[in-house]
Amino acid sequence: MMKAMVLEQVGKPLRETERPIPEPGPGQVLLKVETCAVCRTDLHLVDGELPDIPLPIVPGHEIIGRVVRCGRGAPFEPGTRLGVPWLGYSCGECEFCRRGEENLCEKARFTGYQIDGGYAEYTVADHRYCFPIDPGYDSAEAAPLMCAGLIGYRSLRMCGDNVQRLGIYGFGAAAHLIAQVAIWKGLEVYAFTRPGDTDAQAFAGRLGAVWAGGSDAPSPVPLDAAIIFAPAGALVPAALRAVRKGGVVVCGGIHMSDIPAFPYSILWGERSVRSVANLTRRDGDEFLELAPQVPVRPEVERFPLSAANEALERLRHGRLTGAAVLVMD
Repeated sequence: MMKAMVLEQVGKPLRETERPIPEPGPGQVLLKVETCAVCRTDLHLVDGELPDIPLPIVPGHEIIGRVVRCGRGAPFEPGTRLGVPWLGYSCGECEFCRRGEENLCEKARFTGYQIDGGYAEYTVADHRYCFPIDPGYDSAEAAPLMCAGLIGYRSLRMCGDNVQRLGIYGFGAAAHLIAQVAIWKGLEVYAFTRPGDTDAQAFAGRLGAVWAGGSDAPSPVPLDAAIIFAPAGALVPAALRAVRKGGVVVCGGIHMSDIPAFPYSILWGERSVRSVANLTRRDGDEFLELAPQVPVRPEVERFPLSAANEALERLRHGRLTGAAVLVMD
């Protein structure tokens, strides 16, 4: 048997329970979970903001674990340390999968949402969506790379190549990782936080942001691109006003509140708005090779598995610097 934190009813706290250890099917690996980071998407799950949640479900999609055993066709050796991200399955046959856009597969399934995730002592995962982890990271540091890092990396890619001044709206787990990559690449980073959140602004400054202030403040310079990690639709028009002609606004979250109406004049000038649907395997391979070169250093706060509800509430109210990570015994 294993311990797991389970969502049994949306809007209610997770319940600690015991479950049988799952068995890996064909192409799957059984992992003994070492750590699992806590993501804002987990909050959207708990709050019922994602559609068709299959209850009960074990949340968690930033998983680091070691292979216990493999199902038929899975190639990993026991003891191998692997990371598991949000995208947990794709069909491999549709037009999106054939183009390397498996994140858009109509049959995609997601870890900690439609597949039991990492808020547990063991989990199973599709070997195609398991990534080896650089030995330079301990398992708590590595966990946020699997979603916060990957979503940040894909968001930065979608900004394009003609970026020197980058705005980041919402300076949490994803922002503090991709800011390190952007600064390493020579970009100027402008951090927009909740109004009055001087701790997050100071954190951004320590990481090398050239400016940090409230999201209610105008940008001090025209931006080439902006990434929005905060799930607040009102930030879309704010970011459009901040970017230059030809600039890009990238919405990095899986869920966002409604975007209010805005005048066409702030979109005009070949500005664009686009969304990100998490990761492809190419993103995973590229980012996990790049991260130790920078090096990307996640700032983490560790919690025991039984404190998952506390970690979620701390995240909900913005009382974390960096990322919360559940650490198994």
